[in-house]
Amino acid sequence: MGSQDRSRKKIHIWKKAIVHFSLCFVMGFFTGFAPTSKAWRSSSHVTMSLSTSYSPQPIEVIHQLRTQNSNRSLLSDTVAEAALNHNAKKASTSKGEGKERDTLKPEKLVIVVTPTSRRQKLRNVLLRRLANTLRLVAQPLLWVVVEPKSHDSEVSEILRKTGIMYRHVVFDEVFSDADSEMDHQRNLALNHIEHHRLSGIVHFAGLSNVYDLSFFQEIRAIEAFGAWPIAKLSANKRKVMIEGPVCDSSEVMGWHLMKMKNLTVDKPSTPPPIHISSFAFNSSIMWDPERWGRTFSTRDTTQNSLKYVKEEVLEEETKLKGIPTQGCSKILLWDLHIPVEK
Repeated sequence: MGSQDRSRKKIHIWKKAIVHFSLCFVMGFFTGFAPTSKAWRSSSHVTMSLSTSYSPQPIEVIHQLRTQNSNRSLLSDTVAEAALNHNAKKASTSKGEGKERDTLKPEKLVIVVTPTSRRQKLRNVLLRRLANTLRLVAQPLLWVVVEPKSHDSEVSEILRKTGIMYRHVVFDEVFSDADSEMDHQRNLALNHIEHHRLSGIVHFAGLSNVYDLSFFQEIRAIEAFGAWPIAKLSANKRKVMIEGPVCDSSEVMGWHLMKMKNLTVDKPSTPPPIHISSFAFNSSIMWDPERWGRTFSTRDTTQNSLKYVKEEVLEEETKLKGIPTQGCSKILLWDLHIPVEK
């Protein structure tokens, strides 16, 4: 009996152990299962929130790709069509453009000659003022500035800072008369132009000149010679005097002159005293006179260049162009009289 009791106790213990193990297994299984389900639901919510807030859904992405592909195809078709139209237009207008290209000509060089003297009051100020005007003129332009030789470099400094293409000419001669000195400087500039065969339209610009910027474009139309009216202003006199050509359209018919007393019956060939800044000319007349129907023997070797040019301007009436072409009726240049020390 004792042995049977012991065996029953062992079986009872094993049953209790199995039941306890089963209960623990079941509880552990469900206990472990419940947190796993909660965590999955939470992470799923976050993912959906991110995808909804920050990234397009798959269907939208596919739609965008399809739209981009269709846009690319439309763009390719549009570009191809535009290219065909452009080529067709280019082919149809190539002849016209070729003719237009043949008619285009480069702008003529404007050669501005400016004599300077220490006798001139405010010379450096006026030189800077004129430089500021010339800087606004369309290229090409060459500024030829002449002055007596000196130890200072004021004029050179001014010219270097202008940004304008220039030539600086100096001389050693000393003159007692201001007008003779100015003419000498103009002759030096013309000799420089002739020696280097600078091809362009030459204009004598005094430091006291005031310009309308359209003036420089107008004189580029000159073929041989050109002239225009100039308004002379004086600070001490409240009046304006006009000197220059009288025109019928662009044809010069005569001259407005203030010093007609210089013309006499005994000397009918004496040229009228036209203002030095009221005309311009093609520089090639000095080294290629045959181009203008003149011969080399016409020009006296002892004659100064300035006098020769003035005579040519007055004699070649058929080649003298009035500026502006609307009857020379518009003033584009003013001469502000500034006293010069004698």
